[in-house]
Amino acid sequence: MALRYYHKNGLLWQFHLHFPNYLLLSFSISSPLPSDSPIHFSLMEAKGYTQDGTVDLQGRPVIASKTGKWRACAFLVGYEAFERMAFYGVASNLVVYLTTQLHEDNVSSVRNVNNWSGSVWMTPILGAYIADSYLGRFWTFTVSSLIYVLGMVLLTMAVSLKFLKPTCANGVCNKASTSQIAFFYSALYIIAVGSGGTKPNISTFGADQFDDFNAKEKELKVSFFNWWMFSSFLGALFATLGLVYIQENLGWGLGYGIPTVGLLLSLFIFYIGTPIYRHKVRKSKSPARDLIRVLIAAFKNRKLTLPTQPSELHELELQHYSSSGKRQVHHTPTFSFLDKAAIKEGNMGTTRPPCTVTQVEGTKLVFGMIMIWLVTLIPSTIWAQINTLFVKQGTTLDRHLGSSFRIPAASLGSFVTLSMLLSVPMYDRYFVPLMRRKTGNPRGITLLQRIGIGFMLQVIAVAIAYGVELRRMHVIRIHQVVGPKEVVPMSIFWLLPQYVLIGIGDVFNAIGLLEFFYDQSPEDMQSLGTTFFTSGIGVGNFLNSFLVTVVDKITRRGGGKSWIGKNLNDTHLDYYYGFLLVISALNLGAFLWASGKYIYKRENIEVYVDGVQVESKALDTSPLAIQV
Repeated sequence: MALRYYHKNGLLWQFHLHFPNYLLLSFSISSPLPSDSPIHFSLMEAKGYTQDGTVDLQGRPVIASKTGKWRACAFLVGYEAFERMAFYGVASNLVVYLTTQLHEDNVSSVRNVNNWSGSVWMTPILGAYIADSYLGRFWTFTVSSLIYVLGMVLLTMAVSLKFLKPTCANGVCNKASTSQIAFFYSALYIIAVGSGGTKPNISTFGADQFDDFNAKEKELKVSFFNWWMFSSFLGALFATLGLVYIQENLGWGLGYGIPTVGLLLSLFIFYIGTPIYRHKVRKSKSPARDLIRVLIAAFKNRKLTLPTQPSELHELELQHYSSSGKRQVHHTPTFSFLDKAAIKEGNMGTTRPPCTVTQVEGTKLVFGMIMIWLVTLIPSTIWAQINTLFVKQGTTLDRHLGSSFRIPAASLGSFVTLSMLLSVPMYDRYFVPLMRRKTGNPRGITLLQRIGIGFMLQVIAVAIAYGVELRRMHVIRIHQVVGPKEVVPMSIFWLLPQYVLIGIGDVFNAIGLLEFFYDQSPEDMQSLGTTFFTSGIGVGNFLNSFLVTVVDKITRRGGGKSWIGKNLNDTHLDYYYGFLLVISALNLGAFLWASGKYIYKRENIEVYVDGVQVESKALDTSPLAIQV
């Protein structure tokens, strides 16, 4: 039980008497108290319900002990594993299918893979907006998952049915017809549309299963994104090891049919858990409306002078946020020009009140996330190499393991996944507790420190890739390898270090970015917030497509040798990797600057430990995120 009171300007006393999980009694008294002034009481039985206001599918309050937590997340991570198997079953070897079956050249195939991958990661912006503003996460996911399955079925048909795929004889395929190409790409982009509604909502729906107002559940949530991505890596591992081999050796139809069946199975697993899922109640009809209102108000008040104290800006009483289930966000000094939207004098003569500090801070959070998002685009471009140029580079090397077994080039991507799978438990079970004892941070290190470490590892991986490519070009010159199909007498395992290091780096930056954008989003925009993560990957793929196309055109001018030509044995791929190394290093510097300017969100919420209310603190409050 806890008793608290608040006093503002000698006018109002507010008392809150809490019996966590069982009873809440609150009342307010005007002071001085006129004879006719009412005393306001509100009484609510909780009976063990969740404290964050989550409900079941029918909109009824849910009992904390019987719903949510890892018990519910078990079904969600099961879906994620199968869905990632389906996605990477297509993405990992798509560049090989386009070049060997549809006869596209290297530049076109890389560009088309990047454009499709970019679309897959960009469509979540629309899916998240629909979820946050209209349908909610569960129903948006449900509709989108059916579209996703339809796309997988059509893609399996495109590579299986004779009249939908190019005819082949003795391993040589004819050029695909216009209708065959149109059907194939239509199936691919239907998958992209379906993924747009599933990707941003399933992870945030999983995070919703933990009550931020309950200290024990909040602690469990710290590990959620680590193990969520772990399940994702498991699905990707099966795709890059098993499905890629099946596609190249047993047939593309079987290689795409297996993940299609797996996706259907994952949906069955997901809906089994429906009775124990928690659903967040939308507190705002249009979360983006507050952002627009703040910008308009700040522009209108641009000539007004800000008060010297943030407390003089407009803000509602804490009781308003407590009774409405919303969270009050503390004022921060960043983007101070937006504070003008909360100037009380700015709305004199109008009936509409000024924006609150909490609304202004929500807009500041979005601005801050955009700043961080911009410096994630180059790392996403580097990550795009895993399924494009790294694969094509691997096809030129000696892929024999023993006398008869030949490793598919795309299977080397499994080492990215394996290194992730090994690193996640070590990070969660050893690194976090060790750093937690040293820093006092529940996460061990701040989110931006985690992301920064991942970016540094990625720069090292690009440097290694550049060195290996120099070695490959040296071997080509010594052995006078000329033909596009000639094998360079150099083991494919030379590429292993760059794959492994990118995998370890992803444990820091990929998981860190997903958690950062979820954690730092305004309360009513967490699905939309996570699309900063997905859209960063999408734009990174588009950026890689743009760079490949531009670099190829520029280096071809005047009859020059293309850096990324059709024959990788007679190009300057080492120059391109050197270019990627330079921009990666410059981007790392930009990230350090941006993260040093970022200030983490600080919310005022009530957290309970064993029925006793304690004051909550933001997990990350340091203004200098990359401090040692």
